[in-house]
This record gives sequence, C-alpha cells and structure tokens, in this order.
Amino acid sequence: MGRSSPAPAAGVTEAGARVHYGRRVHGEDDAPHDPAADPGPPPHADGAPERGATPADEAPPGADASAADVAPGTDATVPDAPTGPGAAERARRAARRIRELNEDGRVLDAVARLRRRLPGDDRLGDPLSTSDQGGDPTLGRRIARLAGQTTGGAVHEVGMGALQVWQAAAERNGRGRGTVDMTILFTDLVGFSHWALEAGDQATLLLLREVSGVLEPAVQRRRGQVVKWLGDGMMAVFREPEDALHAVERMWAGLEGLEIAGYQPRIRAGMHVGRPRRVGADYLGVDVNIAARVAQAAGTSELLASDAAVAGIAPDAVVARRRKRFRAKGVPPELEVFALRSA
Repeated sequence: MGRSSPAPAAGVTEAGARVHYGRRVHGEDDAPHDPAADPGPPPHADGAPERGATPADEAPPGADASAADVAPGTDATVPDAPTGPGAAERARRAARRIRELNEDGRVLDAVARLRRRLPGDDRLGDPLSTSDQGGDPTLGRRIARLAGQTTGGAVHEVGMGALQVWQAAAERNGRGRGTVDMTILFTDLVGFSHWALEAGDQATLLLLREVSGVLEPAVQRRRGQVVKWLGDGMMAVFREPEDALHAVERMWAGLEGLEIAGYQPRIRAGMHVGRPRRVGADYLGVDVNIAARVAQAAGTSELLASDAAVAGIAPDAVVARRRKRFRAKGVPPELEVFALRSA
C-alpha cells in the first residue's frame, strides 16, 4: 500500500528574497507558501512514490539518513575529496599565485590603461589619487600596504572601472549626486614619498602613525568624519566648510615640531562643497573629484578651497586670495579656487 507524500516542513524560507544594502528586495518566490498546493514528489508510472522521497526519520532504526536514499545494491559510501600528501601545499601555492597576479604591477598598469579609455573619471576610487607619488604607482602601493591600507589589486580596479562607467552615466542623467551638501576635504603630505624611499619601512610607518595621531583628532574636534586614509593622505567630510578650515589649521599646529629621520611633515589640503553620493562607507561623484584636484594644486602648508566652499564661510571669518589659472581634469572650467586662512 503506497504511503502519502510527506507534508512540507513548517517555516519555509523565502528563497527568492535578496538583500541589497540592508534592505530586502522581494521577488516572485516570496509569495506565501501554500502546503495544499505542493504536489509533492512526482510518482512513478506504477503509482508508487519516488524512491528517495521517504523522510529520513522513517528510515530503518540505526540507519543513516543518507543511506535511506541509496538504491539497493549500491555503495552508500561517498568518497572523500582526493587529498595526497602534497595537496595542501599545492593549494597554498595556487592561492599565493592568485594573490601575486592580483597585485602584479604589469596587470595593474594594464587595467589602468583600460580605465583611461572608459568614459568618466579613470581615477575614481583610486586610493593613491591625491598622494604625492611623483608618478610612481608602485611606490604608492607599497606605502599603502605598509600603513595597513588595502589597494584591492586588479580585481578592485576592474570593479572600479565598472563603477566609473556607471557614475559617468548617472551624472549625465542628473542622478549621480547625493541629497545633502557636505564639505569634502583632502590632505596630503608634501615630499613624503621621496623621503620614504631613503628612510625605510620602520621610519615610514612611525611617521604615518604620528601624523594620523594629529590629523584624526583635528577632524573629530570639528565634528568631521575621516572617510579613509589614502597612502600618505586622508579624505574627510564635514557639514560646514568653516569646520574644515579650522580642522586644517589645527593640523598645521599639531605637526609643528614633529620630525622623524630628518623629515618634518607638512600637509597641503583642498576642499569643496557639493553633494557626493554615499556608497557604503565611502563617497563618490564629481564633487569628490573636484575636492581631490583642488588639493593637488595646493602648496606646502596651504589650503585651497573652491568658490562653493568659500561661499559657505562668513566673509569676516576668512581671508581668501584667488588662485589664478586653475585647471584640472574633471573640474568645471568656470570653477574658481582660493587660498584660505582664518581672519
């Protein structure tokens, strides 16, 4: 006498649900499960239930659940994955090779050349884009790794290339920006890379720690947020441009008297007010690009600000001197830039 098909287990999971940035996005598979509508396993032609459809709890006492689904006359033993004496070592070598390829300078340079051919800002998401590397990306990657920062390698660059194209398309359609005005600040150590080549890893790491101990508290004291460290530089955001100005001046004061292996750290800085698009813990968009380019144009112990940033500070609270002939890739030609200090 045939047995009826087992009822489906309670608490069926929503197999069709997906998670996107903390929100559940429901698809067709999210419809409530109706046990009555479940036809159960397909029967054989003679009306007997499908072999293997018997629930594990109805298997003969002492039998393993998996053994209940095995046809008579077959071996119920599932062979283990092959492991020879050198299998673990081969796996380690393969993983190491993949990591080496991901960080290989020739592969990274090839991906960078490809990104320059794509629409949009080819330095979007580049953690070394504001660093004073003297045109040597290999040195920049070494400094980032030494400081405990990750560059992501070639896989990261390919992903950023896709994001670069998406961001360019979104900006053309007027959808590439956020909804809140923010002050975006970039800082960079002047002359650091050339000194680091001679000073060695130990002195370089010590200096980066000392600089971080000055810059981060200066940002936090003015209600700012450090977004990320960029090799020997930093990106931070503030609600008001005047807060960014005072934070930079506190950084200058905090670095006075600091010297390691003959190097006295001095920073340059640049800021811009716009509506960057937040992606995870990072910010992207044309306004981030503008702030980074403004910072690159600054001199030693100088803060440059876009006209949008200057407009957000009371005129009697700041001394602003216009910088003539400012031009940079990805920056609107009508943008004006000023050297700032407190009045």
